[in-house]
Amino acid sequence: MVLSMIIWMLAYSLTLIFAKHTPERAFRLRRNWLKYMCHPILNMHVIIEGKPHDKPALYVCNHRSFADPLAILPYLDAYVIAKAEVASYPIINKGAELTGVLYVKREDSQSRNAVRDKMVKTIEQGYNVLVFPEGTVSFHSFPMPFRAGSFNEAARAKIGIVPMSIEFKDKRDLWLFPHFLKQYLVSYAKWKTEVKVTFGQIMYDEDGDKLRNNAQNWVTSTMEAQRRNWSLVDFSELDQKAPYSQALQPKMGKE
Repeated sequence: MVLSMIIWMLAYSLTLIFAKHTPERAFRLRRNWLKYMCHPILNMHVIIEGKPHDKPALYVCNHRSFADPLAILPYLDAYVIAKAEVASYPIINKGAELTGVLYVKREDSQSRNAVRDKMVKTIEQGYNVLVFPEGTVSFHSFPMPFRAGSFNEAARAKIGIVPMSIEFKDKRDLWLFPHFLKQYLVSYAKWKTEVKVTFGQIMYDEDGDKLRNNAQNWVTSTMEAQRRNWSLVDFSELDQKAPYSQALQPKMGKE
């Protein structure tokens, strides 16, 4: 898959001799690579419910796996808010930078403030932004508490929030191991990856807490509906396990 990404980026670089790099071209590059290379290679099958809104918005989604953007971004053109560590991943970092990413150091308040400002400017310029407001992956039957910062900023700037929900059919697709390589090998040793992605209706409110609560409640109920008569995961044991990030609760009001 990495080789296909390198070839795709090299081919795109050659086209820059004749045409200017734009966000629209970058989104198309990412969308086509995911659709024609990534999904076939990983044998990823995505069931889509709903569709993106016709106006620029902030999209918020629960976080299941490193593969979440791979499942979502063929159907949504958006800049993705990603943790700063992604910038150190070889090859992946270049693809992310080329096709639209906003890096944030979650432990750095200045970085969080800066990326929220950039988020608002990006949406006001006519582009979508995608964020995973849990701040970490969750292997529970429910999302981790959404952090407040993005919702407060959206409320202040009168930006619409579009909630999204993602679920994987197989337990092996949930990020059960804290190490990327082990999780990758476990996820894609099987024959097929099945995913459901659901888009909700756009939400507006001048109260950031209300926006956050409404979005999280919608995501929680939609996750339950997605799993019904489809999921192979038994969450009874997983729901008893602690998340990787033990500092989520103290940080909720900061981001």
